Amino acid sequence: MANAGSRCLATTLSFFLVSAAILLKGAAQILPVQGQNLVTDNISVVEGEVAIISCRVRNNDDSVIQLLNPNRQTIYFKDVRPLKDGRFQLVNFTDNELRVSLSNVSLSDEGRYVCQLYTDPPQEAYADITVLVPPSPPILEARDDLVSEGNETELSCTTMGSKPAASIRWMKGPEELQGETMVEETYDHMFTVTSRLSLTVTREDDGVPIICIVDHPAVKDLQAQTYLEVQYKPEVKIIVEFPEGLTREGENLELTCKAKGKPQPQQINWVKLDDDVPSHAVIKGSDLLIENLNKSYNGTYRCVATNSVGESYDDYILYVYDSRAGEGAPQKMDHAVVGGVVAVVVFAMLCLLIVLGRYFARHKGTYFTHEAKGADDAADADTAIINAEGGHNNSDEKKEYYI
Repeated sequence: MANAGSRCLATTLSFFLVSAAILLKGAAQILPVQGQNLVTDNISVVEGEVAIISCRVRNNDDSVIQLLNPNRQTIYFKDVRPLKDGRFQLVNFTDNELRVSLSNVSLSDEGRYVCQLYTDPPQEAYADITVLVPPSPPILEARDDLVSEGNETELSCTTMGSKPAASIRWMKGPEELQGETMVEETYDHMFTVTSRLSLTVTREDDGVPIICIVDHPAVKDLQAQTYLEVQYKPEVKIIVEFPEGLTREGENLELTCKAKGKPQPQQINWVKLDDDVPSHAVIKGSDLLIENLNKSYNGTYRCVATNSVGESYDDYILYVYDSRAGEGAPQKMDHAVVGGVVAVVVFAMLCLLIVLGRYFARHKGTYFTHEAKGADDAADADTAIINAEGGHNNSDEKKEYYI
């Protein structure tokens, strides 16, 4: 009986407050009042979390503030809560602000909330509450468990029950890829989003992660991951184990065939193009050994590796040299060095001969020049020499030197 009386009293009070608001509102024409300014903010809140609604007044002159829900029911009149919904709690009340919290927000709480200021005429400001519903964890599926290189595969990523609709991105390793997205709205105004990714794979894609990333304002780091399984035919390479240099007559040849693929090669064969492998050659798995080489073994040797995807090969061209091939190379180098030294010595001797020739030619020219100095007054060459040197003694020496 007491509870019924309380409910009746609360309903009567709520009706009284609403009626008073209508009377004060007058013609319900909303006009700004000079000197007072009522403001609020739109709110986005994740379902199940807390929304804060704030009605703020600038330069309030003791006018009354109240908050109404989308159905225009009074939630708070000043610091009094007529609405019997315990999720609404008063956070702050002053002359300049009415701040209210709404806990455990649900989709039914979404809508336009009204802040009213009882002035003449009354003012209203609107706070739109948008409820965000996070999407479900994405489901990532691949059409093929295994795919061979060069073929196309498809992956799909689906997330359900979000509001608003989520977006989906794809990553292949560090590379972002573009998928094809489809959005479907459900009966309860939720959204299911599916993205499909098609790609042609190579052997380099084997083991590379494919990540489906879901972007939504209500959640972070929501993703799913898988790895590409790519099959490819073998990669083949022939390695010369012996000898390190030239293949000479009488020596041995050892080759190893390195082959890898996915799956691993089941079979490795050695063949010789246009001929048979020498009868005494030893083949042990991927190794080929030929002893006591001779020139009849020249040719192309091929290693062929096979798996379920296909086959590949690598070739080695054998050329057998003479048994002493390459041994004379150091001697030739020594002869070249000696020849270079001889050439330098000959060049030096030529230079010396030229210098000596010029020296003697200069002294002979001086002698004839002195002879010419006394030739003007001399009857013969001897007299010219005597006159040029200025004395008999010198003339004798010059004559002797001349002879």
